[in-house]
Amino acid sequence: MANAIELKKINKIYGDKVKTQALFDIDLKIEKGSFVSIIGQSGSGKSTMLNIIGTLDNPTTGEVLIDQIRTDKLNKKELSKLRNEKIGFVFQFHYLLPEFNALDNVLMPYKIKKQKITPEIIERAKKLLDEVGLEGKHKKLPSTLSGGQQQRVAIARSLMNNPSLILADEPTGNLDSVSTNNIYELLREINQKNKTTLIVITHDRKVAERADRIIEIKDGKIEMDVKK
Repeated sequence: MANAIELKKINKIYGDKVKTQALFDIDLKIEKGSFVSIIGQSGSGKSTMLNIIGTLDNPTTGEVLIDQIRTDKLNKKELSKLRNEKIGFVFQFHYLLPEFNALDNVLMPYKIKKQKITPEIIERAKKLLDEVGLEGKHKKLPSTLSGGQQQRVAIARSLMNNPSLILADEPTGNLDSVSTNNIYELLREINQKNKTTLIVITHDRKVAERADRIIEIKDGKIEMDVKK
C-alpha cells in the first residue's frame, strides 16, 4: 500500500546560542488508511514530530513527504493549501469559539478562508455533526455541551474538508474514561469507514493499544515500532 507519510532523516534543533535537539535522524513510513498511535513521555519529541508531519513546524534537516509531496520544500502559501486540503487536526483543547454554536464551529474552516458557504456545505456540516453523535445539538453553544460533546464538534470540524490525514494530539487528555472510550470508538469508525489515515499522540498505553501500530518516542528517537 502507498505511504501517506514518509519522514527521512528528520532532525529538529531549537535555539541559536543554546541549542536543544528534539529529534534525531527520524526515519518513518506510515501507510495510507492506517491507525497509528505515537506514545512517549513529556518532552520525548512526540508532539514535535506530529507538528512536523502536520507542517506546523519545519525540520532542521531531513525530508517530509505527504502523499509523496515534499512539504519541507513548500512555501507558506503552498503549505497552507496542503493543510487545508489534506490534513485535519484534533487537539487536547478543542479550541471551539464560545460565541458560535456547534454548526458554526464546524463551518469555521470555510469562514476563515472566506469561502462562500453554500446550502450544500451547510448540509455537509450538519451531516458530520449527526455522524459524530450530535443530532439535535447543531445550535448548541459549546458552554452547554459536555467535554466529550465539545470534542466531537472538534472532530466534525476536522473532517469538514474531507482530509486524507487526521492528526490528533492527546484528543482525550481532558476527558473522563467513558468519554475517552467513546471518542476512540468514533475515531476508529472514521478510520475504517473513510479509510482516513489517523495518527494519535497519547501518553496512555491503554489508549495506544487501540491502534493498529504503536510507535514509542524516547529522547527524540524511535524506541519501539510495533504493528499489531
